[in-house]
Amino acid sequence: MKKNNYLRAIFVFPLIIYALFLIALPLLYIFIISFFKSDSYGGMIEELTLMNYIDLFDVVYVKIFLQSFLVAIITTIICVLIAYPFVLAVCHKSKKTQKIFMTIVMLPFLTNSLIRMYGWIVLLRKSGIINEVLLRLNIIESPLSLMYNFGAIIVGMVYTLLPFMLLPLYSSVSTINKSLLEASYDLGASKFKTFKNIILPQTIPGLFNGALMVFTPALGYFFIVDILGGGKIMILGNLIKNQFLTARNWPFGAAISMFLIFITFLLILVYKKLGGKMDDLGGA
Repeated sequence: MKKNNYLRAIFVFPLIIYALFLIALPLLYIFIISFFKSDSYGGMIEELTLMNYIDLFDVVYVKIFLQSFLVAIITTIICVLIAYPFVLAVCHKSKKTQKIFMTIVMLPFLTNSLIRMYGWIVLLRKSGIINEVLLRLNIIESPLSLMYNFGAIIVGMVYTLLPFMLLPLYSSVSTINKSLLEASYDLGASKFKTFKNIILPQTIPGLFNGALMVFTPALGYFFIVDILGGGKIMILGNLIKNQFLTARNWPFGAAISMFLIFITFLLILVYKKLGGKMDDLGGA
């Protein structure tokens, strides 16, 4: 028994060290400096103040917060609308076919996200593939402005975060008892009623989990906004990056970071509070 405890300690110890030095301590440092003042030369004055958090409620920053939430909400909704039909179609296939499709879903993760975003530039720019094809087919007379706008940012967000919605939904849908679906169809229920009364209730936990995994990163993926938005739109991630690298106001950047972490914890708390109810609903 003692030997097993020692083995567990050996395997757990590196994880504890990792969590302590690379997660807990950096977060503690960010939390502490969020209460410091910033001087005119990009340094920090070790005087405690709440002004960094009070400044978050400035109209300019509130607008950025609302804009960030809008991007995250639209991205999440589109991911749901794409993921559900795909997952439902895949789960009706054989196990081998399911593995092939889910492997294809995971393949983009083998490539750096930044490189994939530059791939979208090749597709969306005025001299890109999409405009060239449309021009050659005489569908348009002049190139469309597909880059450096809100739509391009949403495209990049959905493309990057869609797998985070697909995987939880696939996990939930694959556990549904297929005899329930067959019974529903045999009793004359339409596909919509079957989805509403059987599939949706049993996949709500996976749906909420996927929404959480999409919504939260969408608030901070600044590189997508920089590359596809051309800096015309700003979200929380861009604001944090600019405060640390451009404005050199680390205390205020730390305060915004803590605000983003607070939102994440709040969403996780809501998920845990609703988790039991959703599980009961799924098992009904």
